[in-house]
Amino acid sequence: MWDVPPVRFVQYGLGPIGVAIASLALRHGYQLVAVVDTDPAKAGRPAAALIPAAPADIIVKANASAVLNVGADIVLHSTQSHLAQVLPQLLPLVDAGLSVISTCEELAFPWHHFPEDAASLDALARSRGAVVVGLGVNPGFVMDLLPVVLTAPCTDVRRVRVERVVEVDVRRLPLQRKVGVGLTPEAFQAGVADGHIGHVGLPQSVAMIAHALGRPLDRIDESIEPVIGSDAKVRGLHQLCQGIRDNVATMTLDLTMASGVAHPHDTVTVDATPPIRAVIEGGVHGDQATCAIVVNAISTVLASPPGILTAIQLPAVPSSRLGASTTTRRPAPTPGTF
Repeated sequence: MWDVPPVRFVQYGLGPIGVAIASLALRHGYQLVAVVDTDPAKAGRPAAALIPAAPADIIVKANASAVLNVGADIVLHSTQSHLAQVLPQLLPLVDAGLSVISTCEELAFPWHHFPEDAASLDALARSRGAVVVGLGVNPGFVMDLLPVVLTAPCTDVRRVRVERVVEVDVRRLPLQRKVGVGLTPEAFQAGVADGHIGHVGLPQSVAMIAHALGRPLDRIDESIEPVIGSDAKVRGLHQLCQGIRDNVATMTLDLTMASGVAHPHDTVTVDATPPIRAVIEGGVHGDQATCAIVVNAISTVLASPPGILTAIQLPAVPSSRLGASTTTRRPAPTPGTF
């Protein structure tokens, strides 16, 4: 029997999630061959100083150009949330023929809000034989893929509602800052206005559900409000995103992320025949789940045809667990189909 060499990966981004993804990939037997982070405090240091299980001879590079020819099979990318921020990072990787799994929230379903960028990136990936996909827990699972899967036994679907309540006290500090914990209401609203406060990705999840169900939308509305504690300080946020068709909210994503919530949970309600309601008590732990989703997808992504992939095109179970070496992709969306 031939020995199959381990998949070789580059870790791009060494924030808390990036470090956790790389550590989990190493535990799963994948081979780390290079690390990239633009932070001057990290670049130039041994990767093992930040990822304990990393090989001792790997030094963190400040620029991806230094890792394009290291023989990697895939890049695990975890830096920023907005597509405009990560495109300059992704393009050289894809142009070099490297497949990428990214935790960029807006990359989870870029076709609706960024059709031109999505089409250009998709064309480049196809021409270079690379796969690009944005994955995570939300977007990527709880508030889009999971409700889509739960519609499978329904003969018709009228409305989809997902409620996610997250206790941020047990989550990483950057997330607590992102939802405004400890701010005054005025500072919270200012942060929402300049884009520093708020969860990124709910509109992409709504668009993903709409595409998966073949339900065109007239528009997608979103609102962000503070959750105020007894001390008049912000404990977190309540964010609502709705897909509207004929002045009716056919898809509603209701997200609360706050400190001190009484009952964390994820609930999916499908108004359909038959009706479906699923509750995950305690909710899915976002940090742990994001790392697992990224690492579990590696084998499937590498077996996929080139281009932009989305979570609804991936099997819920990694192909390595299914004993399969290939996966089937649904044709990519095209601009104007929403």
